[in-house]
Amino acid sequence: MDSTRSSVTVTGPVVVGTDGSDHAARAVRWAAGEAAARSRPLRIVYATGTSHGGLYLSRADIQQIDGFAEGVLEEAAALVRRLAPAVPVTTAVCESETTACLLGEAGSDATIVVGSRGRGGFAFLLVGSDSLRVAARSQVPVVVVPGGEDREPAGVVLAAVRDERDEETLRVAASLAAREGVSLRVLSTWVLLENVGSMATMFDGVDRLAADQATATARLVAPVRKDFPDLTVTEHVVRAGSVPEVLVAATADADMIVIGSRRRSHSVGSPLGRVTHAVLHHAHCPVVLVPHP
Repeated sequence: MDSTRSSVTVTGPVVVGTDGSDHAARAVRWAAGEAAARSRPLRIVYATGTSHGGLYLSRADIQQIDGFAEGVLEEAAALVRRLAPAVPVTTAVCESETTACLLGEAGSDATIVVGSRGRGGFAFLLVGSDSLRVAARSQVPVVVVPGGEDREPAGVVLAAVRDERDEETLRVAASLAAREGVSLRVLSTWVLLENVGSMATMFDGVDRLAADQATATARLVAPVRKDFPDLTVTEHVVRAGSVPEVLVAATADADMIVIGSRRRSHSVGSPLGRVTHAVLHHAHCPVVLVPHP
């Protein structure tokens, strides 16, 4: 692969957040495996948020919180050493809030790993607010690891693409699939209602729209096929009533889904795009969010 064609790296160190919850433990396990696969160090971070509560916390309170955090970090580091003894692991207690801590530790070349929820999450929220804020603000890849039982490997990395803006996303997915020795499934979805009223719909019909989408997807995938000649790549172009529904269903048969982190340009509602937000909430496998340039 020509590394000069991609500005997003998935070869740097790994930073994972923990708070001692079961969801965080799953994230730590996933991060340990990822750091081992990269032969890079792992940094485990506990965000106490005490810098924002200094007016209401005594010195004894802060010491107690820091002591609890150190204990959680020691357990997490011990877990990593059991799972991936060759991975250099360090820990950090950070007094800021979670997003600032993880973004600060990640710098410009790390990958951030978070659990879907932490101790502060409500049971009915599938993805916690901290995870969403990290995903929305990060300029480096973010992996959100869902809860639930461990699954058998599917041998598939799923890449969700839409147009040429997803070239970077596709290359990251191809890199991960090639590294793991699994196949890459490229899934492109289109919605007929988005084209109602266009000249294409009026005169060429649905078949032409489907053919155009397939051609665009093939054109997007062609450079990846060239740069990864040993990688098995399949393309699936699907007409969907609901793009999130199709993508979420596809994650049931994938080891991870790689999706571009599309962000809204306005401040109303979630800063993440509707599709990204839905996939984060409902995916059956880890979600790798690749920041768009």
